[in-house]
Amino acid sequence: MCVIDRILLLTAIVTNSTLTAIDKGILPKNASVVIIRTAWNATIVDELEKGAKRVLEEYGIRKIKSYTVPGAIELPFAVKHYWESKSGSKRNTAAFIVLGCVIRGGTPHFEYVCKAVTDGVGALNLQLPVPVIFGVLTVDNEMQATERIGGQHGHKGEEAALSALQMIAFMESIK
Repeated sequence: MCVIDRILLLTAIVTNSTLTAIDKGILPKNASVVIIRTAWNATIVDELEKGAKRVLEEYGIRKIKSYTVPGAIELPFAVKHYWESKSGSKRNTAAFIVLGCVIRGGTPHFEYVCKAVTDGVGALNLQLPVPVIFGVLTVDNEMQATERIGGQHGHKGEEAALSALQMIAFMESIK
């Protein structure tokens, strides 16, 4: 499927069709996007990552780094640690994308994990000068997760990448 067909398909899937309206000319040529993903539910997260990378590459982003952490709770820490480990010219990350899949079990653990990762990513968006895109599936079962990696609910990895690109374009437009 060519880039145009994928964009048209994404436009049809994404509720807000303006998500795919990204001016490639405004994206910085050397933009770097860092993906931090979880090891848990790797089959689902692998597909989220593939979709995110595919869209980033289609829009000309060539500097894509990917790191894996054990679970969703560790995602905000990894983003913050990565950012703080870079200084000066090494701090060229234009956006972070966090990817994971938390599937409800029979205990309250699901609620604790989902709240912690959501709050952590939200806090990072207020602390860091670059966006941290939330691409963590919080689902009741594996079927719901599968529906979100190219099924009836679209591809959330691709949507996360599109959100990152929109935010990079937004930041460039207000410089």
